[in-house]
Amino acid sequence: MSNVEVISDRELSINLKEIEQTKKRFPANALIASLMAETHDDWVQLVTDVQNAGVDGIELNFSCPHGMCEKGMGSAVGQEPRLIEIITEWVKEGAKVPVIVKLTPNITDINDEAIAAKKGGANAISLINTIQSITGVDIDRFIPYPTIYNRGSNGGYSGPAVKPIALNMVKSCAKNPDLNLPISGIGGIENWRDAVEFILLGAASVQVCTAVMHYGFGIIKQMLSGLENYMNEKGFSSVSEFVGLALPNVTSWEGLNFDYRVRAKIDSSKCTGCHTCYTSCKDGGYQAIELVSDNAKSKPVIIDEKCCGCGLCTLVCPVDECITLDNVR
Repeated sequence: MSNVEVISDRELSINLKEIEQTKKRFPANALIASLMAETHDDWVQLVTDVQNAGVDGIELNFSCPHGMCEKGMGSAVGQEPRLIEIITEWVKEGAKVPVIVKLTPNITDINDEAIAAKKGGANAISLINTIQSITGVDIDRFIPYPTIYNRGSNGGYSGPAVKPIALNMVKSCAKNPDLNLPISGIGGIENWRDAVEFILLGAASVQVCTAVMHYGFGIIKQMLSGLENYMNEKGFSSVSEFVGLALPNVTSWEGLNFDYRVRAKIDSSKCTGCHTCYTSCKDGGYQAIELVSDNAKSKPVIIDEKCCGCGLCTLVCPVDECITLDNVR
């Protein structure tokens, strides 16, 4: 999903009133205000206002990739480490609650942002925000999407497609020995498995937005239920017990063992005969799959001596665990 919205068009007084009401109604739940401002005085006043309304934490939005960056806010700040540090210091002067800095993915190395946030006194970081993008073009009217009154502009891209980018950046920050800040993972989280993946790569918490827009708040209950079942199966009593457990298994390309070999294996009992794997291997792989007739149907069979174990067939197969990769050596 792509959007070109910016900060709330509601009056601040309305938001502050609702923050106060929400906190009174749910006193046991953490309430975090996400803020964006221009000047030093604006930042200081916003911090004072939301704290008086009862927030438990403050998130600094240094990462919106459209609209606000043209006004010197959002990713215009997040792409300048020195500005991140300075504004975080401004906020910390008056902050009585934890301060989280939300980082932009529209940068070469997100660690530069993260370290700047730490230097400014941030208590935690959150990542990622949306990715600057154009999602398509109306080929009849010649207007890029998203379209507003016959014009288009770059927007912020979110949803499942950004998850791999978010996971990589969360991992990068979590492995940085100079950072050592709690991370809130954001980007394409739609179910409990997505949440677990972020946690395993170092996120102490996760945030969900686009999925709620698509499916409603009801998915949160499903995520919590799935997460609880996962923890019971693995013997975890708290989320903190598996934060970062996948990090020791993340290495550089040079650290991979390329002497390790696998070979594809097709479970004929699960195969539907769609031939997707055959086509992919023939046109984009090693021509290691042939079609063999079986009761008037042709089914794919692996040619062992040609298979290099690239895994392309496992990716395109629509049936879970129909094609697996077996160890060769």
